Amino acid sequence: MKPARVLLADDHTLVRAGLRKLLESMPELTVVGEAADGLALLALAEQLQPDLVLMDIAMPGLNGLEATARLVKAQAGIRVLILSMHQNEEYVRQALRHGAVAYLLKDAAPVELELAIQAVQRGEIYLSPAVSRGVVSDYVQRLRGEDSPAVLLTPRQREVLQLIAEGHSSKEIARRLHLSVKTVETHRSQLMKQLDIHEVTGLVRYALRAGLISSDS
Repeated sequence: MKPARVLLADDHTLVRAGLRKLLESMPELTVVGEAADGLALLALAEQLQPDLVLMDIAMPGLNGLEATARLVKAQAGIRVLILSMHQNEEYVRQALRHGAVAYLLKDAAPVELELAIQAVQRGEIYLSPAVSRGVVSDYVQRLRGEDSPAVLLTPRQREVLQLIAEGHSSKEIARRLHLSVKTVETHRSQLMKQLDIHEVTGLVRYALRAGLISSDS
């Protein structure tokens, strides 16, 4: 299997250098280019046809959110992972609305970046645990009046779903439930397939509807 082609977009040279070094240590990835602003990114992406883009939000000329929207519209199948210093859930919601498939804080540990990349390569949405909890509140008012979920889950699936909705990473869930990380990821994939929900925010909404978490959890 060929390594995924990655394009970096950040207006800080040192940040890009650090990311490149980290990504090049992952054998399943190859960095094909770097851009310092959104417009340069779009031009490079058209030329290089990357599989994955690591995108900063605050860039000159064209910000990362608008660049993401244009990119996913122009290139079907491309996956954009937002790297941001902003923990505010509004940034997360905007990133998802513009077509990003992951949102990671810049102070995250390197292992979290690797987990995020692995998740999006499986076709999943990834949110940093630090921001996913805040996204829950965005759905609370929309849930009133909706029907109860019809799909029946096993007790283990309900446990995993609750912890995902509460913002825990796969590693944290594995530790809490005394499972391997691989087993937790399998449960996550099965949940998404069974519920026909393919993003973490959708799982959060389902968990709220199912009463697995409360709006103030």
